Order: sequence, then C-alpha cells, then structure tokens
Amino acid sequence: MIDDPEVLAEFRTATEAFAADQLAPDALSRAHSPDYERDTARLLAKQGLLGLSIPEELGGQGAGLLAAVTAIQAVASGCPRSGDIVQAGNFGPIRTFAQYASADQRAKYLPGLLSGDLLIALGMSEPEAGSAATEMTTSATRRGDGWVVNGTKVFSTHSADADVYLVYLRFGPGVGGIGSVLIDRDTPGLTVGPPSRYMNGEHWCPLYFEDCFIPDAQVLLGEGGFKKQISGFNVERLGNSARSIAVGRYAFDRAKEYVLTREQFGRPLAEFQGLQWMFADAAVKLESAQLLLERAARNGDRDGLPTAGETAMAKLAANQAGFFAADVAVQAMGATGFGEETLVEYCFRRTRGWMIAGGSVEVLKNRIAEDVFGRRFSQRAR
Repeated sequence: MIDDPEVLAEFRTATEAFAADQLAPDALSRAHSPDYERDTARLLAKQGLLGLSIPEELGGQGAGLLAAVTAIQAVASGCPRSGDIVQAGNFGPIRTFAQYASADQRAKYLPGLLSGDLLIALGMSEPEAGSAATEMTTSATRRGDGWVVNGTKVFSTHSADADVYLVYLRFGPGVGGIGSVLIDRDTPGLTVGPPSRYMNGEHWCPLYFEDCFIPDAQVLLGEGGFKKQISGFNVERLGNSARSIAVGRYAFDRAKEYVLTREQFGRPLAEFQGLQWMFADAAVKLESAQLLLERAARNGDRDGLPTAGETAMAKLAANQAGFFAADVAVQAMGATGFGEETLVEYCFRRTRGWMIAGGSVEVLKNRIAEDVFGRRFSQRAR
C-alpha cells in the first residue's frame, strides 16, 4: 500500500507527466467519442494504473484507495475522459467483484479486466427501482444446477461496451433475498438493447433478461448479499468523487489561464473583482472537497472499507465543488467556454451527471443527516 506522502507525491507527478505526454494531445476527440477506449485502457494498464485499489491477495496491485484516487486525478489532469477508464479499473463493479468473487471467478475475469482487454459493467438500476434499489424485481429462479434470470436493467455505465455484467437481482423476497450474479454479454437470453445518449455524450443500453440461464459458478453473492454489495458501493463513490473534483479542476485551470490572458476594457479579465470572487469560491470548494475525499480514502485504506458517512460527505462536497468550478469556468470564458472547441463545456456536462450517478446529492444529504442525528430516517411511505 502506498501511504508515504512523498511516494504518493512522486506517483502523482509521474502520472501527470505521462498523461500530459500520452493522453492530452487527443483529449478533446476522446471526450466527444461515445465509445469506451480499449486502446487507452490497455495503455493505462501498461502504465500500472488499473487494479491499484484491489488488494494483492485478490490479484490486484494493493496500492490502496488513496493511490487509486490519486491516479484518477493525475490522469484526468491531462485527459478528463481517460480518468473514467482509471475509475473503471479500480472502483465500481470491478472492486466489488474482486472483493467477493471466488478464486475461479477471479481467475476467469480479473486478468482481462486488469489488462484492459475486458470491461465489466454494473446492472443495478431498473425502470421502477433507482434510488430505492431494494425495490428491484429482476429475479433468479432455481433450475437444475443453475438459475434463470428475468428482468430489466437501465442506466448502466459502460453497458454498451461491457463484456460481462455484474447484475444485482433477487433470489427471494425482501432485502435478504437480494444478491448478484455475473452474466457474460453473449449469454443466451440476454439482449443488450439499443443505445441511449446521456447529456455528456456517453451511451448506455438497457439490459433485457428473458429466461437467461447461468450456472451456479456465475453467482457472485447469493441471498443475503445485498448489504455486502452496498458496503462495497461506498468504494465506488470515492471514484465518483475523485473524478468530480478532477474534472472541475481541469475546467477551473483552463479558465484561469483564459482570464489571465484575455483582455477587455484594456485590462485582463482576472483584474475584475466579480471574476476574482467566483474563482476564490471555486478554489475553496475544490480544496475542501479534496480534503474530505482524502480522509475517506485514507480511513478506508486503514479499515478495509470507507465508511458510508465519510463517503457521503466526500461525494456531496466533490459533486457540488466540481460542478460549481465547471460552471464558473464556462461563465468566465463566455462563448469560448460554451463551445465544443474546448473541453470546458464537456466538464460542465460531465460534473452535472455525477450529482445524480452513484447516489444523488439529495440521497447523500439524507445519509449525512443520519450521522448527524444518530438515527435512520426511512424514506418509505408510512
């Protein structure tokens, strides 16, 4: 695990240099491509940036959560879109998979996932089960030496390109009946629907399961697995937070350069107090969010998993700071920032999406309030 501040700083510097040299030249075209960049994933894997968050005993590099956060932010400093690939190789479904997979399952999938040759996507949200994940109806019914899966999943990141899906479903009634399975893209009974487009340009595809048979060997967590899966989701929120801050900072830095050189009324824009205050507010928000993120990651490295309360605070602060900084950047750069010839407008759209994905900012506030008052607040109708 990388926990020495000097080593971590050296790692960040080296990764930023790599991103500036290898990724920055194509950052604009990469951002506007809807496809998952397999070649970039392989390049990042060769650089040793995938599997950092996964413990060595599970087949990863064992560098820790803070190192993975650092890698995302260093890569995104040169190419915001490539930060998504570092996220996919360290957080989200890959981390949950590595944590709970059997030795045979890891042997089957993990080498390809860490080399950039395979991609895993999460199937969690459903048409009638978004934030209320326990309302999911996708089911697994026993048949012989396996299970028949039926249901629909929506809004899954990388679903258009993934090779395997980690699907949350229910083996039985109630929260205790929820678990998860691994379903290969070419499994009979799985239909990957037509792509839909997010505001940030990415595509996602609905997943339709109709009498989709999987053997017992493809069950990740059976009945009673939901709480383990959700605890692992706290790790995913670190990756979301890291990208929110990094992409907001990317826009902030581009706009800072702009207002230092762009002149109006015979003086640089940076000399106008209205802009100074906007940038000061954005700087404070970014730095504050970064500290909350690093606290959650460090404590997660120490304790094995970050706490729900600390990750909720980090994600809330990061989502708001990243979007605020990108919004300031667009406003400060005017039509230049609003146009697609710069990445600033992309950063604005990207950071807005993370305020919804992985737990909306409103859900996060509810979770933080539970820590404040020391009690649970059910959102269900009485």
